[in-house]
Amino acid sequence: MSRTVPTINTPRVTLRAMRAEDFPRFAELWITPPLEAEVLGEPRSKAQSWDAFLRIAGHWQIVGFGQWAIQLRGAKPMAGQTGFFFGSRGLGDDFDPFPEAGWLLDPVRQGAGIGLEAARAAHDWFDRVVAGRTVCMVQPDNTPSLVIAEALGYAALREIEYDGALMRIMTRKGPPI
Repeated sequence: MSRTVPTINTPRVTLRAMRAEDFPRFAELWITPPLEAEVLGEPRSKAQSWDAFLRIAGHWQIVGFGQWAIQLRGAKPMAGQTGFFFGSRGLGDDFDPFPEAGWLLDPVRQGAGIGLEAARAAHDWFDRVVAGRTVCMVQPDNTPSLVIAEALGYAALREIEYDGALMRIMTRKGPPI
């Protein structure tokens, strides 16, 4: 498996490797309400964002998949991120051994289907190149993210408390039919 980050183009977005110059925007997204509340429950410090940014680069090098920056056609800054990672969250054998999918999009870009378009492109790549079961974790009241998860073929496993927040963990055995 190639350890380089592929570039994926859709009609409205490009999924590309994150670059060093993306870090300020990456850190900014992770402290943007309501994103930080929907995903983390509290804002990330700059140091936590840097650690996460480096984990993204490391995933591609170590396991051959990871997350991409979402760049809108004709726009310079990244608008979000999507892809896969191993979270090692300690949630059980029905979750932890599998790649975890994630997606995050700037709130001003939400509501136009861009997040689903980007996440679907990432999943299409995964299904062709890596294949197999994936999992995700979403707050039950995060309706836009649940819509994306269900459109990608995820089904609920159970609800749990994780870092003080109620979360729905979900699984996808392959592409939806």
